[in-house]
Amino acid sequence: MDTAKSIPAVRVKNSKRKHFRNSRVLLLMCLPAIVFFCIFAYLPMPGLYLAFVKYNYTDGIFSSPFVGWDNFKFLIITGDLWRLTFNTVAYNIAFIVLGNIAQITVAILLNEIRKKWFKKISQTLMFLPYFISAVLIGLLAYNILSYDYGLLNGILRSLHLDPVKAYSEPHLWPFIIVITYLWQTTGYGSIVYFAAIMGLDSEIVEASEIDGANAFQRIIYIVLPWLKPTFIILLLFSLGGILKGNFGLFFNLVGANNTALYASTDIIETYVFRSLMTNFNFSMGSAVSLYQSVFGFIVVLTANWIVKKVSPENSLF
Repeated sequence: MDTAKSIPAVRVKNSKRKHFRNSRVLLLMCLPAIVFFCIFAYLPMPGLYLAFVKYNYTDGIFSSPFVGWDNFKFLIITGDLWRLTFNTVAYNIAFIVLGNIAQITVAILLNEIRKKWFKKISQTLMFLPYFISAVLIGLLAYNILSYDYGLLNGILRSLHLDPVKAYSEPHLWPFIIVITYLWQTTGYGSIVYFAAIMGLDSEIVEASEIDGANAFQRIIYIVLPWLKPTFIILLLFSLGGILKGNFGLFFNLVGANNTALYASTDIIETYVFRSLMTNFNFSMGSAVSLYQSVFGFIVVLTANWIVKKVSPENSLF
């Protein structure tokens, strides 16, 4: 009886070994990513205890005085919690929605180009902004928007129009930041969607052309439905960091001490940076990081639950 029961278990074990051997190349390719996340994501996790202590250099993380939730109170006490959270989430929603729309559009347009040399040149030119440093982007923006020496105001003055005080007008910066982000990331981000389009069965496209479908109809009824799973997966991944701002972009475009623009440009990362540079409060920085991670975790679970209800085959888990 026991022998009969052990036979299925042995078969399952052998099946797993066989599957492992057959997938060893893929597992080897995944090894660098696994090592990366183990070192930089999982090993530092005990350091979250820093968020619950009043850290000092003498005692270290685990010997510093335990203060419980006191480090989380700074966002509430200062009254900046709503503004910081709203700005961070609003910008990230704009980045995710507009960024994916722009990336899908660029990928489809690249796919419609028939001249290979023109397609390669277009891809190269669109990829370049992604590799430009945020410092250089901030410098370019300053040379365009500066009140005294900027290119924009130089053109306006030559046309006898009033110059724009961009660095004193908070309402302008949501547009400036979003446009800059799209300019920098759209070309590079379109790679995933373009690769997905390349995986589309050419016979389906040819059949649609025989049936009389034009380019617009092929895009609407074939390409976009084909990109739906890719879009959902990328969307769920992006939602995990919806409370994590692009510090490099905001810091270099706006600066850390321009109080006139705080209302529309201040996000959690820039606020924490100012706090750390002023008070050197590392426990507060860790508390904010934990707050961001938990918030993102809840958002991902909620979004995945909604996707699972609407389209189960496209959910992450």
